[in-house]
Amino acid sequence: MIHQSESVAALNLPPLDIIFGKTAAMQAVRNKLERVAETDVPVLIQGESGTGKEVCVRLLHALSKRASGSLVKVSCPAIPHSLLETELFGYEKGAFTGAMSTKQGRVEQAHLGTLFLDEVGSLDLAVQAKLLQVLQDGTFTRVGGHDPRTITTRLVSAANCDLRNQVEDGTFRLDFLFRINAVTINLPPLRQRIADLPILIDYFIDHYAKVFHHAPELLSKSAVRLMQNYHWPGNIRQLENLIRSYVLIGSEDALVAELMPETPRSGITTEIDLSEPVSLKDITKKATQDLERQIILKVLQENSWNRQKTAKWLQISYRSLLYKLSEVGMPEVPPRPLRIPGLVKKTSERTLKPALSSRGRIY
Repeated sequence: MIHQSESVAALNLPPLDIIFGKTAAMQAVRNKLERVAETDVPVLIQGESGTGKEVCVRLLHALSKRASGSLVKVSCPAIPHSLLETELFGYEKGAFTGAMSTKQGRVEQAHLGTLFLDEVGSLDLAVQAKLLQVLQDGTFTRVGGHDPRTITTRLVSAANCDLRNQVEDGTFRLDFLFRINAVTINLPPLRQRIADLPILIDYFIDHYAKVFHHAPELLSKSAVRLMQNYHWPGNIRQLENLIRSYVLIGSEDALVAELMPETPRSGITTEIDLSEPVSLKDITKKATQDLERQIILKVLQENSWNRQKTAKWLQISYRSLLYKLSEVGMPEVPPRPLRIPGLVKKTSERTLKPALSSRGRIY
């Protein structure tokens, strides 16, 4: 990829092969990102929360002709609507009560760099109209000012939902949408790129082993299999948080408990698709398996994941317990015990980027 590898390294991001993995969907994302990085066209990155939209934005900036300029992030929902216009466009001295001096806005700070609008769908219509003017001719006016100011910047936006639905609802301008998505990059959720899960797990374990100075055991095969069958509603951010906790605590117990389905508050429940005729036999079998799964998990936890003791409590043979664990997709071995902190062992020849901070997150 990339002739500006120094800029990428300075971001302290995972290696590109870790970010993009090996699935076809992510390779298509990488291909599109490489093609548009050196242009100035506005880019819209869409994807569920935790899929790595900000990582892609930082890469776009690092690989662009504006890498020497600033990457200015605006978290749109984090700024009250009443303050958003002044935050974006700045204000002149005396523009309102308390404006004791002139303030430069985020748009102006991004001159010769990249302006990143995170969760752009939360912008109100008035601000969208003013940003549209910036995109059309590069001009804007500070709040309380009269003289237009000119900037040149590259706009990258991120959204965790389809903005076309907001256009239909009347909460997003169609002309603004056309301006911000000259190129759209759609990031797939983690559940659609499970083939990348092993390399992501290895990377996060190695990364947080360096951060916390622990040498955790490799995850058991059954725990990895459980992770591969999980739907990951929080995507890569959820995976990172889970692995960070595992490295810090050193036990699979909490990790496995989070991946297991919640026990229904009352009665036996199972999902039933009534769009076509259903088999009572199949539904009953699934409900029975779900109930067994819940009971076994509870007894395992009560017995500190001792399988032989669990089998006695359940009044079944040890072999039957192992079979049931395999049948319902639960770990066949107990979680790893708590380890005493030690120096990190070299478990991979891969060279890792420095940690963002002592407890920094990547996604």
